This record gives sequence, structure tokens and C-alpha cells, in this order.
Amino acid sequence: MVTPPAPKKLHGWLRMALGVLAVVVGALWTLQGLDIVADSRMSGIGIWAVIGPVVAVGGLILIIVGERARSRAKRAEALAIIQQPPLGGTTKM
Repeated sequence: MVTPPAPKKLHGWLRMALGVLAVVVGALWTLQGLDIVADSRMSGIGIWAVIGPVVAVGGLILIIVGERARSRAKRAEALAIIQQPPLGGTTKM
């Protein structure tokens, strides 16, 4: 009897999505702190020009960690497929 393969897990996608969000928010905060994006309470306040890049760098780190988790899971899956015994193999008695 052949068992169906286990469903693939989404490794690293949550980290990557949060990383992209952090990069976008960090870039927006940086632009507001530098008073490039106006009409906001945060515009022209210098602390946001510091906090924004820190958040963006944190987002880049999350993206890198998520990508590494994805590639590690793909390698483990490929290795598991390679190491499987053949389905129609003969047995020795």
C-alpha cells in the first residue's frame, strides 16, 4: 500500500512577509522623519529618521532568515526523496 506524501509546509514565508512589511514601514518612517513625506504628525521629527532605518534593517534580516529557512527545508525535502527506497523493489529471502 502506498501512503500519500505529507503536505508541504510553508517554511520561512511568515518571516519573509513580516520582513517586507518592516522594510516598507521603516522606509516610510525614514521619509517622514526627513520631512520628505509631509502632512503627518511624524513629519520633520528627527527620531523617526533614526527609528525607520533600524526597522528596515530588521526587516531585511527577517527576509534573509526566512529565505534561509525555505532553502534549508527544500534541501531536506530533496534529501528525503533521494534516500527513499524504491517502490517496486524486490525483497531478499
